[in-house]
Amino acid sequence: RATATMGEAPEPSPQAPLAVLSKVELRVSCRHLLDRDTLNKSDPCVLLLMQSQGQWMEVDRSEVIKSNLNPVFAKIFTVDYYFEEVQKLRFEVYDSHGHAGVGTHDDDFLGGMECTVGQVSPRPGDTRQRRVSPPPPTPRLLQIVAQKRVTKPLFLKYGKFAGKSTITVISEEISGNNGYVELAFRAKKLDDKDLFSKSDPFLEIYRIDDDRSEQLVYRTEVSPGAGAGPWPPRRLPGPAEPLAPPQVVKNNLSPIWEPFKVSLNSLCSCEEKRKLRVRKGDGHQPIPARGGTHFFTSFEEMQKAMGENKVQWDCMNPKYKVKKRNYKNSGVVVLLDLKIHRVYSFLDYIMGGCQIHFTVAIDFTASNGDPRNSCSLHYINPYQPNEYLKALVAVGEICQDYDSDKKFSALGFGARIPPKYEVSHDFAINFNPDNDECEGIQGVVESYQSCLPKIQLYGPTNVAPIISKVARVAADEERTKEASQYFILLILTDGVVTDMADTREAIVRASYLPMSIIIVGVGNADFTDMQILDGDDGVLRSPRGEPVLRDIVQFVPFREFKNASPTALAKCVLAEVPKQVVEYYSYKAFPPRCPQRNTPDSNLSSPQ
Repeated sequence: RATATMGEAPEPSPQAPLAVLSKVELRVSCRHLLDRDTLNKSDPCVLLLMQSQGQWMEVDRSEVIKSNLNPVFAKIFTVDYYFEEVQKLRFEVYDSHGHAGVGTHDDDFLGGMECTVGQVSPRPGDTRQRRVSPPPPTPRLLQIVAQKRVTKPLFLKYGKFAGKSTITVISEEISGNNGYVELAFRAKKLDDKDLFSKSDPFLEIYRIDDDRSEQLVYRTEVSPGAGAGPWPPRRLPGPAEPLAPPQVVKNNLSPIWEPFKVSLNSLCSCEEKRKLRVRKGDGHQPIPARGGTHFFTSFEEMQKAMGENKVQWDCMNPKYKVKKRNYKNSGVVVLLDLKIHRVYSFLDYIMGGCQIHFTVAIDFTASNGDPRNSCSLHYINPYQPNEYLKALVAVGEICQDYDSDKKFSALGFGARIPPKYEVSHDFAINFNPDNDECEGIQGVVESYQSCLPKIQLYGPTNVAPIISKVARVAADEERTKEASQYFILLILTDGVVTDMADTREAIVRASYLPMSIIIVGVGNADFTDMQILDGDDGVLRSPRGEPVLRDIVQFVPFREFKNASPTALAKCVLAEVPKQVVEYYSYKAFPPRCPQRNTPDSNLSSPQ
């Protein structure tokens, strides 16, 4: 991936603003549509529907294209993308009937296609790059555009092919506005507002919105008494922050203010040409609501200060301009430096080739009950999956879309295993110590079911060995200094962890590595201790008092989702993962990797 622009730098702090949710644009075209009209060709229109609570709801529809069996629709559909959800889409193509509009009867139906947002969203290698604004001499922000093309056959009702009809969906996830700008200002020969001493000047930057209202974006250091109040220390920066503790500028008509950073969204709503007003104030006097000393600019103009260049503006006071015949200005404000910093999103890393490596660890302690007994949490009912399987499938089916080889490590703990039947706390459930990976989620399910008759459920419930095992692999990945693999460990357990001290220590160590931990408690045990590991009620610390670097543990008791859909569980436990991925790579200052090449058209399998 190319860097965005000159002066850009990755943000090395985990405190950078995070951008997790993305919007995906979908463009649609069709080939070889059925001809429903007698005298003319069909007039196709495509409807986009999204499934919500089991019901298909229309999101939007395209324009109607007259007499065309190979339409390319101009309409761009936009959908929000959530990693933790299976977002089902349905495209339906209908023949329009002029003023009667688009019919939805069987006779008008030209075919449909179902998929998920995850299936059509860009993946590693789908990335290209385009420039938002005209080329140099003035550098501009770049947008990183990931594109994927998916072609599928259209189906009529009951799974019947709609002849040779196909639909092509081109998806784009655009990022480039996820960032902030670092600014450094000074001034020269400002007007003196004080009678017995020099002024204590400060600046206020306002964004002018579409309704002409002005929103305060940032205020530089203000002398006490100006009404701005003290500068409270904050652990996490907001949309605009000084880069150093502010030093109040006093008695200085040519001040140099501390550099500060502000998000592009806050500064200009990510629109380079949006007008900005910069107003000059004095520490002993409030800035008047109207008038006062000010100048207008835009982020587009500010960008001329990148590199070795400087940009300056005359501060003008309309009142003085009217009163003074030879009035030139009330001083000059100079933008000394401007740096643009990209803040990468979760999809930026996925598009750059980052793989999500999924590992599941299953509790085989005796407290689960004899698997041959129908009361056991491990009982295999041919008609109804147990809680372990429900949780495994719900979470695993989301993660498998982000792992190119679809191979998942599957481990067990707390059981006596063959051949010596010694207790193990990190064994491969496929009994292959050299390769604990299974083919897809179904492979994990099959290995789980086949291993149950071969092991003896025992104890205790020690999970630190499993965490440490995955952490060792994650540590090897960290040493590559690339954003290539992130590890998710799903622990399924029925009881209280017996090695709590070691587990806390292992989690603190893991918080420095590219991994997240999801714990799902099955059964009706008391999971109070698990809430401690989650860290939602406070910062988790090791027995030695060392805090976690990042909050990487999410705990959920399965019983809260027993009567809910599997997607509800997945949504709950995976919602934090994108943020955790971005936090880790931001902390390590690892940008997304450069994609190898564009991927060819993808053909999804037919609907079941």
